[in-house]
Amino acid sequence: MSTQFYLPQESVYDLLPKEEQKPEKPTRYVSKFRPTVVQEEKLPKRPMRTMGPAKVEVPSPEKFLKKHSKEPRLPDKPQSAKEGPKPKPISVDNHTGHKEVLENSGLVPKYIKKTDFGKVPTYLQHREKQAMKQLSEEERQDILEGLKKNWDRLHHEYQGQSLVIDTWSKRAHKERLEADMKRLEKDIEMFERFKIIYIADN
Repeated sequence: MSTQFYLPQESVYDLLPKEEQKPEKPTRYVSKFRPTVVQEEKLPKRPMRTMGPAKVEVPSPEKFLKKHSKEPRLPDKPQSAKEGPKPKPISVDNHTGHKEVLENSGLVPKYIKKTDFGKVPTYLQHREKQAMKQLSEEERQDILEGLKKNWDRLHHEYQGQSLVIDTWSKRAHKERLEADMKRLEKDIEMFERFKIIYIADN
């Protein structure tokens, strides 16, 4: 069985009459420039009053558009008469006709006509003077005294070693001191033997 529900047609809310609300119609839009427009509309019309008549020059039919007429033209290249290539002097050195350019063959005196041919360049002479410097007597004595002081210091350190050399470090230290003392002895002997000494100024 199907159950059916019947809604009543009357309601308590419908007892009081409702006032019908009408939507308010907005006021019509009127432009503020309307009087001016109406006044301008009443004025007499004059064509081309603001722009004026066309004053553009009408192209003549004789000056019609041609191809590449609007492209920029390059200036005309000046005509110059160029000389033809001159033949280089050559030398033939055998009967088969082997040719060689005479300038680079070595048969023409190319460089012997220069004023400085066969001479040592000036920059080498300046370099040779600057490369060697002679020690003065005072400098030689100062260096000699410094070498002797270094030898005395190493000799004092060498004499202060232990009598028993039982480790590798002691042996290496002793060998280094002996090598330094021998080198200083050679330098001292050279400075005492030669009075004039030149050194390279690098």
